[in-house]
Amino acid sequence: MKKMISWNVNGLRACLGKGFLEYVEKTDADIFCIQESKLQEGQVDLELPGYHQYWNYAEKKGYSGTAMFTKEEPIAVTYGIGMEEHDREGRVITAEFADYYVITCYTPNSQDGLKRLDYRMQWEDAFRGYLKKLEEKKPVIFCGDLNVAHKEIDLKNPKTNRKNAGFTDEERNKFTELLEAGFIDTFRFFYPDKEGIYSWWSYRFSARAKNAGWRIDYFCTSQSLKDRLISADIHTDIMGSDHCPVELVIG
Repeated sequence: MKKMISWNVNGLRACLGKGFLEYVEKTDADIFCIQESKLQEGQVDLELPGYHQYWNYAEKKGYSGTAMFTKEEPIAVTYGIGMEEHDREGRVITAEFADYYVITCYTPNSQDGLKRLDYRMQWEDAFRGYLKKLEEKKPVIFCGDLNVAHKEIDLKNPKTNRKNAGFTDEERNKFTELLEAGFIDTFRFFYPDKEGIYSWWSYRFSARAKNAGWRIDYFCTSQSLKDRLISADIHTDIMGSDHCPVELVIG
């Protein structure tokens, strides 16, 4: 069995002051992925005994960035998706293991006024193509802040957010396309109708206290791994970021 955790920490240095290392130690995951580290190389020196560390930094300071910590040393690790126009923001790390690839991903936000929606659409197609290419070799597990609430059940206020970043028809359709390309949204696999479970809450309007959230953090897997899925969880009680960690256990 392998336990995997993904967490958008929204600034690792801030999160370190709010119990990040204690959580990593307590959860004892085989693979621990983070997004939005907001770091440059050398800005933190993490003591994570027993883990191999892999980091992907954005060119822009204090922005984006991903990391992956693994107990088992991967066969190979790559950074980005091999397309220069998409690889400047430190958004993807891919680790190859014997049975599958594990990918941590921080999907671009379409931003206020949907300023980056066009770019986001290009990203979606490129990332899906990247996953399908990997899948030709072995199954894929990808996780992270995918910046989309797929269905109305995945956010508290679907009606008022219909045209907002993360819940536009365009973004939701791309996620549908991704699943139809042969991937499983593991939380919905186990809990198809569960309401009120979210992974991100705005810092405004006491959103977390009111549980006015969005489920935008995911573990997705190739269909071929379906029979190995053991459990999926969203740890809504864990503070330290405006997102909470999500988990997958696979056999």
